[in-house]
Amino acid sequence: MSKSRAVVELTARFDLGGDDKIRALSLSPISDSQTLVYLGTSSGSLILLSLDTLTNIVSRLGSVSLSASPVESIFVLGEERGKVLALCNGYLFLMDSLLSQPTKRLGGVLKGINVVARRVRGRDSSSTDLLPSEISTDSSSSKKFLQLLGAGNLVNDVKGKDFPHDRVHQGHYVFAVAIGERMLLIELQCDEKEGLSSSFVVLKEILGIGGIKTLVWLDDYVIAGTVKGYSLISCVTGQSGVIFTLPDVSGPPLLKLLCKEWKVLLLVDNVGVVVDTNGQPIGGSLVFQRRPDSVGELSFYLVTVGDGKMEIHQKKSGACVQSVSFGPQGCGPSLLAADEAGDGNLLAVTTLSKLIFYRRVPYEEQIKDLLRKKRYREAISLVEELDSQGEISKDMLSFLHAQIGYLLLFDLRFEEAVNQFLKSEEMEPSEVFPFIMRDPNRWSLVVPRNRYWGLHPPPAPFEDVVDNGLMAIQRANFLRKAGMDTPVDEEFFSNPPSRADLLDSAIKNITRYLEISREKDLTQPVREGIDTLLMLLYRALNRIEDMENLASSENNCVVVEELETLLTESGHLRTLAFLYATKGMSAKALAIWRLFTKNYSSGLWQDSDDLVPYLHDNELIRLSGKEAAAAEAARILEEPCDPELTLQHLSWISEINPLFAIQVLTSDKRTEELSPEQVIQAIDPKKVEIIQRYFQWLIEERDYTDPQLHTSYALSLAKSALECVEVQNGIPEADAGGREAHDCNVGSISLLESDVRERLQTFLQSSDLYDPEEILELIEGSELWLEKAILYRRIGQETLVLQILALKLEDCAAAEQYCVEIGRPDAFMQLLDMYLDPQNGKEPMFKAAVRLLHNHGASLDPLQVLEKLSPDMPLKLASDTILRMLRARVHHHRQGQIVHNISRALDVDSRLARLEERSRHMQINDESLCDSCYARLGTKLFAMYPDDTIVCYKCYRRLGESKSVTGRDFKRDVLIKPGWLVNR
Repeated sequence: MSKSRAVVELTARFDLGGDDKIRALSLSPISDSQTLVYLGTSSGSLILLSLDTLTNIVSRLGSVSLSASPVESIFVLGEERGKVLALCNGYLFLMDSLLSQPTKRLGGVLKGINVVARRVRGRDSSSTDLLPSEISTDSSSSKKFLQLLGAGNLVNDVKGKDFPHDRVHQGHYVFAVAIGERMLLIELQCDEKEGLSSSFVVLKEILGIGGIKTLVWLDDYVIAGTVKGYSLISCVTGQSGVIFTLPDVSGPPLLKLLCKEWKVLLLVDNVGVVVDTNGQPIGGSLVFQRRPDSVGELSFYLVTVGDGKMEIHQKKSGACVQSVSFGPQGCGPSLLAADEAGDGNLLAVTTLSKLIFYRRVPYEEQIKDLLRKKRYREAISLVEELDSQGEISKDMLSFLHAQIGYLLLFDLRFEEAVNQFLKSEEMEPSEVFPFIMRDPNRWSLVVPRNRYWGLHPPPAPFEDVVDNGLMAIQRANFLRKAGMDTPVDEEFFSNPPSRADLLDSAIKNITRYLEISREKDLTQPVREGIDTLLMLLYRALNRIEDMENLASSENNCVVVEELETLLTESGHLRTLAFLYATKGMSAKALAIWRLFTKNYSSGLWQDSDDLVPYLHDNELIRLSGKEAAAAEAARILEEPCDPELTLQHLSWISEINPLFAIQVLTSDKRTEELSPEQVIQAIDPKKVEIIQRYFQWLIEERDYTDPQLHTSYALSLAKSALECVEVQNGIPEADAGGREAHDCNVGSISLLESDVRERLQTFLQSSDLYDPEEILELIEGSELWLEKAILYRRIGQETLVLQILALKLEDCAAAEQYCVEIGRPDAFMQLLDMYLDPQNGKEPMFKAAVRLLHNHGASLDPLQVLEKLSPDMPLKLASDTILRMLRARVHHHRQGQIVHNISRALDVDSRLARLEERSRHMQINDESLCDSCYARLGTKLFAMYPDDTIVCYKCYRRLGESKSVTGRDFKRDVLIKPGWLVNR
């Protein structure tokens, strides 16, 4: 054997002896330990051998002579007590499986046979069942049948033995037989109860195809190989087509049915093409080193023999994985047969008179051999091939990936090792714990003690693994210099890595494995170990961001104390603070953040351009070192925690950034509310914006109805508004430094980017719980006129409100709207008087007065308006308005008269209609009947309802005065006659 993977191994040999040569070969397993071997010789004999697969002993059971010509092919029919069909001298011979009974030759049309192929049906095949046609000898019927077949090769049905269409398929075998220029499709019927009693029926005859050398029949198509090329023939229609032609200089055609994929291999010299049942090529071509004499199938390998050599190739790539010499070069044609009906592990090869048996090496042994030789890539390729072919179970696949991963790990190929670990679904992540921490440790009991195949040493810390691996490389290098071949990775010889690089690679890759393993469904101890070890690995790699992400997210680092010392010593206090926070140790976490704010300039922070992932209104804020610490502390306090802890840290957070303090106070996540009094005491009174935002949140979000709280909020807003007005008006004449400080204060007040006065006005209008007198006392001497107007309106000072709106603010629309809300005409007159006589030396506001008269003059008394008009008012401005007002007054008066007269007319009409109804007469005679009891009325008392029904007095008492005989209730359903309606 050459230096290659051991796919098969030699098991037994057998020699016929003499000059007789083996021309045909077939294997038939009859049990797990015994296989029958049929040999066809050049002298026309059929020899039966038995191979005991347990002892590898070959025994000769019998033989039979068929003819003086060589046996061309052998078919084993059935498994138990089956038959054997052999082609010899152009005839088919039928024998029992043990060659104990006389041989029967099939006669009739079956003579001069060149090639025989048995029909094979693929998995889930919907191939057609061929039935013999009952064709009469009438030529007209034959012509009609041929016309139905259409153009193409001549197809005739040969009349055979009458056979019912509902026959049973057991004991029936279908073959394609090539005879000269025609091909017969026959069905062989073997009756097991009658020994070799058999018959056959010709299903179809196909003409026009000659020179057939090889055949394969799969489902509904026959692929035939001739010296010219390969053709595809339909067994249903008989039509044929050329797949491809052979070159002029080419060897004989050769076909092989691939039972695993139900495809057919076509050979052109040393090139193999795989086609499907329709003759369409699939995949690429397979190129062999030489033209094979015979081809076989062994699991997912192709086996070729020729020139004394057997080669095993991968089906997909055609790569040769093993080459075996079984005879001298030029020893003649060879045959190959595989146990395709059994477990597929047995292979037989012949050359001249010798028969050699090979058995496939178990996959586990092949993989072990490759791993011992450190041929990891080939082992991985073999495992992937086994998985794609469905040859191994999921558990075994997971086991193999883990085993290969361990060997790669101890061979210092850490990235490839982790890739294999990740492919292993059954491998426990806790198996890698001993590589990180020395035993014993807290997780020693959860580590499974799997030894796998024992090809690698037991787990040890990475320092030991790297040291031992480097020593092995040095030892192998020394042996190689001494002339000894050692299985060590060539990369390590050409570019030997350093110990530091190897440790770094080991830690990085095992970290990657643990990160992915976190997503698995694991037990709590294993989860705890993964997260704790990840924290240690991040620390070793100085991956600060990953440490902080793990510590700040949900993790399973239960025992914080074991990490506390390590993180403190290495200076990773941020990570420790995040870890404290996630484990509910808020006080310790806040203490660290407060420490950071005091020592931000001592190297713990870079105070300039650090971007902390802190979102405010979906916008990333650039924070300084102090602000970053305050932001993280605020995040902790936003969550449910002890109110005393919140009040304790609120002051220093507000000193650094008021925004964070506001977020703490207005958090909706808190379950226990803070006391407003304690909050005010905890915050510096100068931090007005924080208190205001807190009050606003309590009132708007929490619906606080405390009048004192509402008043305090209004007073705070009013004070801020006064400061803003003073700054805008430039009242304080301070120096530049003082002005700059004041501007900073105003900027802090407008922290939330909302105008203070607008907020004050909105609150004064929306709330009814504050004390307006107290607010007025504060802003009495200020320029906050609109705020004063709102407050005066609250306490009912209408005159003052009008004076502010009309004279101070000169908002005519607001003043008129306020008069409309008052709803009294004297309010408009009062406003007109203010416009005409503003007093305090102010000029009369004639345009405003004209606007008022134009909009609301119709509702004013013209005499009062004329009395109010000033003699100084230009007549041109007021004339149009006064005329319009007078005309509207006259129009209004006349409209009233019209309405009055129309109402009187309607009243007269309604009275007249009522009188006519009441004066209507009803004549009663002796024939008049009660509409209820149908008694004669005569001289009896009676009553008449509005719907003209008449009843006697007795029925009237029973029915009542509001409900007639028809059932209509006149109180609920009022009756209105057309004559009652006023139609004027």
